Amino acid sequence: MSRQRSRRVELPPAQENIEKLEKVVNEGNYYGAQQMYKSISARYVSAQRYSEALDILHSGTCIQLSNGQVTCGAELALSFVEILGKGKVPYDEEILERLKKIYKSFPRVPLPQHLWDVDDMQQLSESIGSAKTRVEGCSSFLKAAIRWSAENGAGINGSPELHIMLAEYIFSESPEVDMAKVTYHYVKGNNPKKFATTLVSFLGKCYPGEDDLAIARAVLRYLSVGNLRDASILMEEIKTQVESAEATFPKSELMQFINYLLRTLERDALPLFNMLRVNFRPSIEREPAFNEMLDDTAERFFGVQRKNPMGMFGDIFKVTTHAFLQFKY
Repeated sequence: MSRQRSRRVELPPAQENIEKLEKVVNEGNYYGAQQMYKSISARYVSAQRYSEALDILHSGTCIQLSNGQVTCGAELALSFVEILGKGKVPYDEEILERLKKIYKSFPRVPLPQHLWDVDDMQQLSESIGSAKTRVEGCSSFLKAAIRWSAENGAGINGSPELHIMLAEYIFSESPEVDMAKVTYHYVKGNNPKKFATTLVSFLGKCYPGEDDLAIARAVLRYLSVGNLRDASILMEEIKTQVESAEATFPKSELMQFINYLLRTLERDALPLFNMLRVNFRPSIEREPAFNEMLDDTAERFFGVQRKNPMGMFGDIFKVTTHAFLQFKY
């Protein structure tokens, strides 16, 4: 016990170390500073001075990222989240703001809209590699933060604000945007109007035939979790923003189906829901996941229990698949 007290006394206030380590970073010794951030914060953790360990790691993360040291910054960001867990820190607005500051510190470097228009292939290859590093680093940090928040008071799905941050970064920084991932995290979030803005931006640069699929995927993902309100807000906001931008809203049978579907769910009309699925089957089958989401929608809104040919093993498979998707995205 006396030894533990001695160790606690020997550690100076965290701010002293923060100032010393900032000088090391500003001198350009990023690797040396990284090792010191890790070793010094570990001493505070051993002494159970979690708050000060968090202060050191938060400072280190932000200053490394602000200097373009993405790998170092991302590593410290993960350590910050790890200590939140070890210290059993509850999720609250103060911690969310600290996580948000780390998120905003990750560099944002615009890539050319059409990568094939770039003449310098070596420069293009380096730009794509750097972008992937940024996205992987920020995604790993935010996924860890989401898992921590889900276990410490933010609800079963984790913090909706963190989901939105992750969706935004994947969309803005990925060399090739995976709209399925973007959609997954926006739907776990709490801002369908911001999601609409992202989709309208995507409509202006996607390949032909991807525009209506992206909108349908977003609406159906909301509906599959029983969220008719945000699905309707999303659809109306997309139409409003497209009209304001004097752009063209996608016109297809799939979009007709989505419009009819939203009206049907407002009326609680199961026969009409089933009729729509039959009449618009070719459009629905353009993406395999749509039928799965419609089955979930039928269960959420009409209490229709899907028939599982695998019985109990099918239910286990479904739960396992859901857990895998959460880890994947």
